[in-house]
Amino acid sequence: MRHLTIVDTTLRDGEQTAGVVFSNQEKLRIARLLDELGVQQIEAGVPVMGGDEKQAISDIVKLGLKASIMGWNRAVISDIESSLACGVDAVAISISTSDIHIEHKLMTTRDDVLERMIKATTFAKREGMYISVNAEDASRSDMDFLVQFAKEAKIAGASRIRYCDTVGILDPFTTYDRIKTLIEKAGIDVEMHTHDDFGMATANALAGVKAGATHVGVTVNGLGERAGNAALEEVVMALKHLLDTDLSFATERFVEVSEYVARASGRMLPPWKSIVGSNMFAHESGIHADGALKNPKTYEAFSPEDVGLERQIVIGKHSGTASIKAKFLLEYGKEMSDEDAEEMLARVRALAVDMKRSLFDKELVYIYGDMLKQRG
Repeated sequence: MRHLTIVDTTLRDGEQTAGVVFSNQEKLRIARLLDELGVQQIEAGVPVMGGDEKQAISDIVKLGLKASIMGWNRAVISDIESSLACGVDAVAISISTSDIHIEHKLMTTRDDVLERMIKATTFAKREGMYISVNAEDASRSDMDFLVQFAKEAKIAGASRIRYCDTVGILDPFTTYDRIKTLIEKAGIDVEMHTHDDFGMATANALAGVKAGATHVGVTVNGLGERAGNAALEEVVMALKHLLDTDLSFATERFVEVSEYVARASGRMLPPWKSIVGSNMFAHESGIHADGALKNPKTYEAFSPEDVGLERQIVIGKHSGTASIKAKFLLEYGKEMSDEDAEEMLARVRALAVDMKRSLFDKELVYIYGDMLKQRG
């Protein structure tokens, strides 16, 4: 198994989610949690912002974590000096490579972009930094120019290129082809940095890995600008179960970390969220619940304990008698006859339709009690 590095940018790109601000204490706590999970590199923020941002990054460095701590910078020497002042061991040097960005955002030329990147990278290398040169909007960049950019970055001292799908317009097939071409022609490590505008951030990250990328940028819960980034928990579990690449993460803590970041960011963790949502192992459909009760692998790709969740049998409109009987036996120690289960199911379905939802445990107990009373 080849080595892969997970680069978590929850504290930088994640906090750039519109309306999200982490307190300094939350930043420290998140950094600790990421380190305990097994994240190898943490992009801790933007040092040149100064103030609380610079203080938080400096404090994270002082925690003495196993993870490398990276500061994000523009291709500007004063930015890198701010990162150095925080004590980070790695820097991301970011500049746009697409013509639309070069012309309309930077209002300059390709040659000037190369010159700025080389100057900043050379400076950071002299200071002994590990360097990621970020090609912003790489997915809309001319491939020949991107290859030239990557080659020049390598010569100047960069250890890797961050391939940024800044506006999330890639699909996995295109991603694979482009990353394979970039690696073959430039001969440099590539980090995938994917956004979820078309719902393919995780898929594109995995496609990049299949093509030879050595680093994957992620955020907890997929936080990030607009539709967000590839989610840490999705990428790690997909690598483990779909690509047979186990990074030895403490995956059983994913729910704990996701819930903490959700609270700190003020962003709800949806019940339907992949990997860590509360519905991941909630079975209501009679056929599904029956299968899961007989053998969980019939309807579960991995065990709930693997990520810190529990299996739930939910009783509602779509339930079957097997679910009713199992629920009462497992949770109340009550064995129910087939006849009782059939009658219960009819009452459950009627109430669930009236209430437009599945039923709470207490409601089930009341239904059962009423059923027995009515029999005299």
